[in-house]
This record gives sequence, structure tokens and C-alpha cells, in this order.
Amino acid sequence: MAENKTQPTDVSVEEFLAAVENSKRREDGFELLEMMRDITGKEAVMWGPSIVGFGSYHYKYDSGREGDAAAVGFSPRKASLVLYGLTEGPDADRLLPELGKHKASAACLYVNKLDDVDRDTLAAMIRAGYKHVMEEFHTP
Repeated sequence: MAENKTQPTDVSVEEFLAAVENSKRREDGFELLEMMRDITGKEAVMWGPSIVGFGSYHYKYDSGREGDAAAVGFSPRKASLVLYGLTEGPDADRLLPELGKHKASAACLYVNKLDDVDRDTLAAMIRAGYKHVMEEFHTP
């Protein structure tokens, strides 16, 4: 079975974020770093070349495929900030309309800038998403 492409690395999160070209995206990245660190109580780890993750969980599918992934995280992409793990919590459907300007897919939230979203709602989504992933998805 193929190994997961997105693995934790030893790359410095701070150096990665400092190298983000767009100054607003860089500033938002550092704000998310602090927010997610405070909420999860975990230190940030680079997963692959561009995802900043907090905590990790082990998953195992019925197919036999298994691996590890960041519980929550983000990536300061050129087009938008991509937020991972926040749509997983049981309150996500209730909180999304309160978040502010965003786009959502099955597993990701896309935000142009943090000024477009309500910080308290974002914090609630991080908290709920992290808790849900660690309690419901984690397979020791």
C-alpha cells in the first residue's frame, strides 16, 4: 500500500510562514499559528511542504489503509487560507453561517483573509473540530 504523501517534517513553521510572499497572508498565518496553538495546546508541525498542523490522529479505513494526519491545521496558499479539520465537528453546520465570508468543501474551509471572518466563531470551530477529530477519528 502506498505511503501517505503528507508526512510531518522537521521544517521550521516560523521560517515557512516568514517566507510567505503575500504580506497579509503571512500576517494571517502567524495569527492562525498562535490561535491554533492556544486552542489545541499543541505545537505546530509542518506536514509536507505547506500545511501547518496541530496535534495528530491515527486513522484506519475499512479498506485497510491507515496513517496519521494533522488533527487541525492551515495552509497559506496563494489564492486563500485553507483551514483543515474545522468542518468535522458536530457544530460545524451551525457555526458556518456565523463564520463570515468563506467557501467550504467536504474537508476544507477557504478564507481570503481573517478579517473576513468572526474570530470567536473561528475559535469555536477550531476547538470543536480538534475535539471531534481526536475523540471520534483517532484510532490508537
